[in-house]
Amino acid sequence: MRKKTVQKSSTKGNAKSNIKSNARNSVKSSAKNSPQKAVKTVAPTAENVSVKQTAIIQEPSVEQYKQNVPTKQPDLGPRRSVAFIGSECYPFVKTGGLGDVMSALPKSLAKLNIDVKVIIPRYKCIPQKFQEKMEYRGSFNMNLCSDGKQYYVGIMEYQEDGVVYDFIDNDEFFSWGNPYTNLIDDIPKFCYFAKAALATLNYLNWTPDVVHCHDWQAALVPLYLRTCFQDTDVGRAISILTIHNLKFQGIYDRKKIQYWSGLPDYVFNKDCMIQNWLDANMLKGGIAYSNKVTTVSNTYAWEIQTEEYGEGLAEHLRYHNNKILGIVNGIDTDIWNPATDKLLAADYDEKSAIKNKKINKKALQESLGLDVDEHKMVIGLISRLTNQKGLDLVNDVIPGIMDEHTQVVVLGTGDSQYENTFRYYENKYKGNFCAYIAYNENVAHNIYAGCDALLVPSRFEPCGLTQLIAMRYGAVPIVRETGGLKDTVQPYNMFENTGNGFTFDRYESGLLYDAINRAKTLYFENRKSWDDMVIRDMNKDVSWEKSAKQYKDMYVGLTPRD
Repeated sequence: MRKKTVQKSSTKGNAKSNIKSNARNSVKSSAKNSPQKAVKTVAPTAENVSVKQTAIIQEPSVEQYKQNVPTKQPDLGPRRSVAFIGSECYPFVKTGGLGDVMSALPKSLAKLNIDVKVIIPRYKCIPQKFQEKMEYRGSFNMNLCSDGKQYYVGIMEYQEDGVVYDFIDNDEFFSWGNPYTNLIDDIPKFCYFAKAALATLNYLNWTPDVVHCHDWQAALVPLYLRTCFQDTDVGRAISILTIHNLKFQGIYDRKKIQYWSGLPDYVFNKDCMIQNWLDANMLKGGIAYSNKVTTVSNTYAWEIQTEEYGEGLAEHLRYHNNKILGIVNGIDTDIWNPATDKLLAADYDEKSAIKNKKINKKALQESLGLDVDEHKMVIGLISRLTNQKGLDLVNDVIPGIMDEHTQVVVLGTGDSQYENTFRYYENKYKGNFCAYIAYNENVAHNIYAGCDALLVPSRFEPCGLTQLIAMRYGAVPIVRETGGLKDTVQPYNMFENTGNGFTFDRYESGLLYDAINRAKTLYFENRKSWDDMVIRDMNKDVSWEKSAKQYKDMYVGLTPRD
């Protein structure tokens, strides 16, 4: 039985990566000039020469014959080539759920006979261990701005798990320490990135059936496909835009976006790019020009077409509602697996969960300075500390739920008002409240494994991953019925002993308080039913397998242009 402690510190405990890099040899392909007449700077490499070997021919035995009979391969359906274009991808760079999706979904699609390429910027913050394994694939100069100004585009490549990762290299745009800085700098950066990604596909002579772009940072890709690249090979691809969070849209001064993008005048109209007369909206333009728009849950696909959740684009989205589709996210169940998680005091599966979660609870309590008592109910909260995540509701209910039988653990950073409030509660409820104001992967894994329930009371939640991870680790989610939370958490039914969490609908602190108390009542008064729900949660399929098949069906159903 392994046992590891969690250190309570805002500066210690860097995340441990359990992913093994098995980089394969680089794919050799012929190259083709981009529409900007790129000149290649590398010569083609020589192909390996096959060697014929002689062998003594012998009559095979019956056993050998049986071993040599080929097994029938499953029919994986039509093959498609898909280029993913986005601003982040785990484990290279990640700030949120987008990085997880850009990592896990391509790997799942590769297992379904999809030829996948992922294109992201080569930020300087990408760990050196990955930088060292990248291979140079070429470079060219590309026209970008409306005045024809040219910029260098370098291509660095990395391969793993059947997926090819191409990194767009340009120090002028990507030498910053973080992927996002501010709109003044980010608008030119992502105008360049969207166009450079398509030019790279042409340069590498890699023509996809589908170009799948993500969020506003890549939202100009569908517009470039149908304008600057419409007469090139990549221009025949269909375009899909996935909205991970509608709140962020890339809205800025029209003249600046028009200059940096170099897009034609006719896309700058109220039905496409223009918003509020003087501004341009990159995400709005991407929605207008894409063949399909997806969101990361079914409920969110409907919610964003309402004024309450539409973030100013509800009418635009309703106009394009015939091409909007919701597909719920999954999680990487190889990384998030309590049976193999080396960060836990004791690993476990659904058969040993009830026993071994107690071991992990004790380790969590000891490491975070909480009173060690297996009979107390531990409620976890792992989140960015912002209004979107329902922290104002949590702040309201803490005094009511804290008693001698309850402990609360908060992990995250964000708005100073919430950071300071949770520090205050830690001091007020010493031994029963922990405010870990940082993000530490080690601590996160131990909270999922050691807590009994996990709070996700979001104001809005496109999908949400914490409730999926919580269920995987046998922590019962307490969530608000919005977006992906509603799609993935079935409310507990005490009469039928069904469901996998506790939910509330309207965004009110009283309803959150009621949901927490319902959870506490079941935990303390009917532990058998609580344990049944823990096992149901761990058996729930939260992987990417089902969702990846839905994406593949969508790709197959859309026909590239002639």
